[in-house]
Amino acid sequence: MWLLDRLFRKSLRRGQFSIIDADGKRYDYGAPDPGLPPVVVRFTDGKVANYIAQHPRLGGAEAFMDGRLVLEQGDINAMIDLIRANGRWETGSQIIGQPNPLRRAIGNTRMRLDRINWAAKSKRNVAHHYDLGDRLYDLFLDADRQYSCAYFTDPANSLDQAQGDKKAHIAAKLRLKPGQRVLDIGCGWGGMALYLNRVADVDVLGITLSEEQLKTARRRAEEAGVADRVKFELIDYRAVTGVFDRIVSVGMFEHVGPPRYRAFFAKCRSLLAEDGVMLLHTIGRMGGPGVTDAFTGKYIFPGGYNPALSEIVAASERVKLIASDIETLRLHYAHTIQHWYDRTVAARDQIVAMYDERFYRMWTFYLSGAMAAFRHGGMCNYQIQYIRRRDTLPITRDYIAEAEAKLRAM
Repeated sequence: MWLLDRLFRKSLRRGQFSIIDADGKRYDYGAPDPGLPPVVVRFTDGKVANYIAQHPRLGGAEAFMDGRLVLEQGDINAMIDLIRANGRWETGSQIIGQPNPLRRAIGNTRMRLDRINWAAKSKRNVAHHYDLGDRLYDLFLDADRQYSCAYFTDPANSLDQAQGDKKAHIAAKLRLKPGQRVLDIGCGWGGMALYLNRVADVDVLGITLSEEQLKTARRRAEEAGVADRVKFELIDYRAVTGVFDRIVSVGMFEHVGPPRYRAFFAKCRSLLAEDGVMLLHTIGRMGGPGVTDAFTGKYIFPGGYNPALSEIVAASERVKLIASDIETLRLHYAHTIQHWYDRTVAARDQIVAMYDERFYRMWTFYLSGAMAAFRHGGMCNYQIQYIRRRDTLPITRDYIAEAEAKLRAM
């Protein structure tokens, strides 16, 4: 316990955090903070503290998942939020020490190799997360099953309204016209494609690598009576052919991997009409390039990586795609995930019945960690609009707000 005690005494200043070890001894850290509820955890065996201290990037998560770290006061969201609040990205501080140089080098090399997403590997990685079963996602997502950052014009808005506003925000940036052909790369369960068809009278091809998502998207298009205009295929973006007036990609770029960024943008440019518009929506880093955290890489998104803005632009500029508009969404995903977390907790019994207690704890740890990364860490969302020709769009951004207002009123 001495090493973990040393780390927490040095790093925890805000909020009251307490640990009760397996022998019943209590260790208190920090100070009262009105924005951070007190948290008390209990270790069920004498090896937990040492395990967490020796494995700072994964030990706490696995101890919680395995029931060796038990929350006596507060929940996992409160615990992670308190810890991350003591190491905000803006201040340059860090709550848990870096692993030793050798372990860090090995881990970084493994992560970089894992980010090379060949086509077959990409499909396996997607299936790991998105083919868990539609019932799980129905329990915590909005009615349209949007599994990406919503857009909160008011933090008090409902999740469904914020996801609807996100679709309007993106559609406005695409500057759609009736009859255009749209490619949706990483179409999920089809919500964005169906929305664009409905509000803009466009034809959409949605592509995914998830068999479960494909079934649902096709069924929704049939039920809406638009299957002839909104089509979905199980295909890798690298295999798509044709020319599209518009390309949209929401929450898919995180699975491409830095070694493939230039190839991704080259492919998009070849698919985009000369006067076309593309909108890329992705999780990103506010700082420079990094590596995926160990928990996410192992349990949630194998092969996933959230890019720095510099990595995105460096790749797209080499194929002469013009970044005509860049927006940084700083807190929207934190608000989104708070809704997801609350819904997950409310559906605890159903999730445990579908999977087990360990899965439920893993899922709540994932959502809590992600929320804290957007609230206190270096994560954000980027929306980048691309064009091939500089005169494709108006020279001011006024058209975006005007179109968005009309779309929200529909």
